[in-house]
Amino acid sequence: MHASIDSRVGSSGSGVPRQLRDALASLARTDRLLVALDFDGTLAPVVDDPAKARALPGSRAAVLRLLDVRDTRVALVSGRAMESLEEVAAVRDDTLLVGSHGVEVRLDSPDDVFTLDEDEQRRLGLLGDVLDQVADNVDEVWLEQKPAGFALHTRMATEKNSRIAHLVALSEAQAEVEDLTVRRGKDVLEFSVRSTTKGEAVEHLRRYTSSTAVFYAGDDVTDEDAFEALGADDLALKIGAGVTIADHRVATPEDVAHVLTLLADLREAWAQETPQSN
Repeated sequence: MHASIDSRVGSSGSGVPRQLRDALASLARTDRLLVALDFDGTLAPVVDDPAKARALPGSRAAVLRLLDVRDTRVALVSGRAMESLEEVAAVRDDTLLVGSHGVEVRLDSPDDVFTLDEDEQRRLGLLGDVLDQVADNVDEVWLEQKPAGFALHTRMATEKNSRIAHLVALSEAQAEVEDLTVRRGKDVLEFSVRSTTKGEAVEHLRRYTSSTAVFYAGDDVTDEDAFEALGADDLALKIGAGVTIADHRVATPEDVAHVLTLLADLREAWAQETPQSN
């Protein structure tokens, strides 16, 4: 019989809702756990300048603890380009990384080279020309280039200018460039010439790590694809407001830090109580 949550982890879970605490306690007993996390709005508060985003100290500390528990892997799954994700996350080399919604992946052997074929390169160049004009003509709208596309950022723009930029960008890009993937995020509209989702990334990570259960936390609409890829033995955590298919929700990245700390406590307790298989 398993000891109670409170007796195993003390007061670390006091800020986590009881239903979520119980679900974490069950998840923590799985044989091989994958902890997959969005970055912006989940590990790190959303900021106006994406380059200044940093994981909260509590979340970072919990991630480091989880990395040290046997049969436990941690992955960051982000819409950011890999170079940007590596810079702001500053994680250990044994952290698995997914950038650009699954287009870029850094596993244990980072030998894969990202390449676009000739047609994708042609469409990417045309897409850049179209979106550059939109960004140049609307105040406080800027364009971020990614390996397979662009992100049109409108966080600093007025509501009116943001709406105009999105409408014009959608209309012009879809008229000029064929086979585009478009993703709507918080104050950002993303265009890609290669179609991938965070759900596909999570499925790939599950197979790669041979995980028996997955914990996934995210705050944006693109994280819903990852939630959809989860099964009955997994746990989906939505951060913030908005419609979601996740079974559990917390309000802020600060709450995520408490959740990850509790999960680290529970997973460490499981490792101490469970003999290591040969």
